[in-house]
Parts: sequence; C-alpha cells; structure tokens
Amino acid sequence: MIKVLFICHGNICRSPMAEFVMKKLIAEAGRSNEFHIESAATSYEEIGNPVYPPARRELEKHGIDCSGKRARKLVKADFERFDYLVAMEEYNLRNIRREFGASLAGRVKRLLDYTDTPGDIDDPWYTGNFALTYEEIMTGCKGMLAKLLEICNNSKVAR
Repeated sequence: MIKVLFICHGNICRSPMAEFVMKKLIAEAGRSNEFHIESAATSYEEIGNPVYPPARRELEKHGIDCSGKRARKLVKADFERFDYLVAMEEYNLRNIRREFGASLAGRVKRLLDYTDTPGDIDDPWYTGNFALTYEEIMTGCKGMLAKLLEICNNSKVAR
C-alpha cells in the first residue's frame, strides 16, 4: 500500500482539498485498495477544525465529500508512516525544515513538482479563489497519480 500525506499551513483548505481530490481520482481508477491518503498542517492554529467552508463548497461543486475531516498537525512519526509527503508551497517546506530539520524536509516535494509546471499552489485563504486552487490541485494530483500508478505497475511487472 502506498501512503501519501498532503501538507499545508492549517490543513483546512489546500491539503484537505488535495486529500479528497486524490481519493476521488484513485477511486475512479479502481485502485483505492492500493493507497492510503491523509492530510496535515504545519501549524497548530486550526487543529480540530473542519475543512474551511469555501474549500468544502468548492469540493462539493465537483461531487467530492470531505465531511468528517478535521485539521491535524504534522508530527515526526508521519515521516515514517508515509511513503510520500507532499507540500502545497515553499512556505510549507520552510516550516517543515524549521521544525523537523533539513534531512526530513528533504523527503517532501511540492504537489506541482509532479507536473510539467512545478511551483506553488495558490493559497485561497489569501486569494479567495478556491476554483483556481482546485484546478491547481487537480493538475498536481493527476500528475502525481500518474507517476504513482507507473511505480505500482512497474513493481507488479518486476515480481
């Protein structure tokens, strides 16, 4: 089983959007039993809070349910539990380096690094543009899933 953890500042907008978009894409590919997907925050301020209402509404527009999700904090054990740790932007990477050190932070990539256009996912908390953030996340998740499915398929052939 491949385990993926999406990470953003508060775990109420971008990383839960990525979590549930990826879960939907994996389900559509018929591969849900091969993946475990979660999300977490680099900060403590939103811990226990649900997905931010505009982010939840954007997901609902696309038929994605995120009910029951509550923000949680990234912890050191996550670096052992998850195969892939995926941040939304450079700011998240800086926070991870500061708290957990460069070697652990070196295991984290940005979501758009899995695409032909690497970069940061816009933070809709500040931009107010949840539709744009959704599109960026969808692009990143599709790129990442293609790479993960390639890895899965190659490992099955190698057996």
